[in-house]
Amino acid sequence: MFSWVKQEQGGRNKDGEMYQTVTEGLQSLYTKKLLPLEETYLFHDFHSPALEAADFQSKPMVLLVGQYSTGKTTFIRYLLEQDFPGMRIGPEPTTDGFIAVMHGENEGVVPGNALVVDPKKPFRKLNAFGNSFLNRFICSQMPNQVLQSISIIDTPGILSGEKQRISRGYDFAEVLRWFGERVDRIILLFDAHKLDISDEFSEAIKAFKGQDDKIRVVLNKADQVDTQQLMRVYGALMWSLGKVINTPEVVRVYLGSFWAKPLQNTENRRLFEAESQDLFRDIQSLPRNAALRKLNDLIKRARLAKVHAYIISYLKKEMPSLFGREKKKEELIMRLPEIYTTLQREHHISPGDFPNVAKMQDMLQHYDFSKFPSLKMKLIESVDKMLATKIAVLMAMIREEESKQPPAMVSGGAFEGSQDGPFGQGYGEGISAGADTEDWIVSRDKHRYDEIFYTLMPVNGKITGVNAKKEMMNSRLPNTVLGKIWKLADCDRDGMLDDEEFALAQHLIKIKLEGYELPTELPDHLVPLTAN
Repeated sequence: MFSWVKQEQGGRNKDGEMYQTVTEGLQSLYTKKLLPLEETYLFHDFHSPALEAADFQSKPMVLLVGQYSTGKTTFIRYLLEQDFPGMRIGPEPTTDGFIAVMHGENEGVVPGNALVVDPKKPFRKLNAFGNSFLNRFICSQMPNQVLQSISIIDTPGILSGEKQRISRGYDFAEVLRWFGERVDRIILLFDAHKLDISDEFSEAIKAFKGQDDKIRVVLNKADQVDTQQLMRVYGALMWSLGKVINTPEVVRVYLGSFWAKPLQNTENRRLFEAESQDLFRDIQSLPRNAALRKLNDLIKRARLAKVHAYIISYLKKEMPSLFGREKKKEELIMRLPEIYTTLQREHHISPGDFPNVAKMQDMLQHYDFSKFPSLKMKLIESVDKMLATKIAVLMAMIREEESKQPPAMVSGGAFEGSQDGPFGQGYGEGISAGADTEDWIVSRDKHRYDEIFYTLMPVNGKITGVNAKKEMMNSRLPNTVLGKIWKLADCDRDGMLDDEEFALAQHLIKIKLEGYELPTELPDHLVPLTAN
């Protein structure tokens, strides 16, 4: 676990407060510094419910979102390598609710109404969405190694066409926003044959506004199209996403087929393997970055709470003492965009820190501005102090403790499938080729390399760097790469190459031209026979 303070300091910070872990430190800062500001200015009514102990102590969570039949439930089964309680898979909309797949010693299902009263689970505040939601929310518990490190949230298949007009009985976008604020990774799944983004899917993606750093996109079932079609599908997907996710940077898209069935088109097998390993590494890093993610989310929440306090107190200040309150209220709501601009200049706040104007105007209709509290600078200063000093100290402690005891990465399930052995990514390819053979792999093409070698006028069995350079530059590789190849191939460091060293240099050039990376040191199986 992370320590909040060093042992030699007696386990106390400068204010004399006792923290045993980073989680405890974050929770204490929230409770003592930020929560009073939120409660005073009705932050929980307007934006997000109060955080509880389970929100800080929970394992990293991955939220899967996508239209029906894009493979969300199958993706979870692929990661876990086993069925989970409550799982249903089909081409029609089968998952009609939210399923939190979590670790538990006993396999079983906990219904939503029981789940939201469990203080050990981070779902208590979902009670606000009512029975219509809770009847469609379950926790699926099972003893799986993957779930020891992360939890996975499966969501209902998002509807398209006329079906999207059917009411779910609860605010689907708001539930997604609630989860989006608390999870560590949001994965949007698309089917290679279903790229349209329906109105409901568009609303779902927009619900994650402000959480762009958590979003990843998976183009699933990519093996069902050939290379030419895949190129067009990828372009169409990026075009569709660009219309919904209005950010200048391009969202990361992973291509693949995330289920344990034979590939229909194998021509992109290497690409799919590389993409799946990239996605696995991203998910595996979540436990290591969990403390920083919670810290980052707390900072975002504190900035929003401060802005909210300025808005509420400004509206209170503008209200008349006795008469014309309703008229003034309507005027202030209409002028909210101007008020935002005024507060930006007055308090030096970034425009991106302000909440959505239209949503804020709608919510303000239901409140009596005259009952809003005035600005209490002591509360604001307390949060400012937390952001300026306490957070920085906590961040330093996270790095220090991570260097001493790094958190375990996600393991088990599909994460173990191809790490070792002949089916590991890159095994027997590129620089690894020939590692498990008795002969020197370079010797297989050495007869061709020798023909070139003897045309370069060797003296005493060696060619000079000048002559070698002329031939090596025919590869058109940059000088920086060729310089690295020279260092690897010149095993005796005499500035010249014998026939085996030259053959090795040609082999390394071939590896680089085929798109593989070069090592920093020459592997044992590539060392020339005369150098052993």
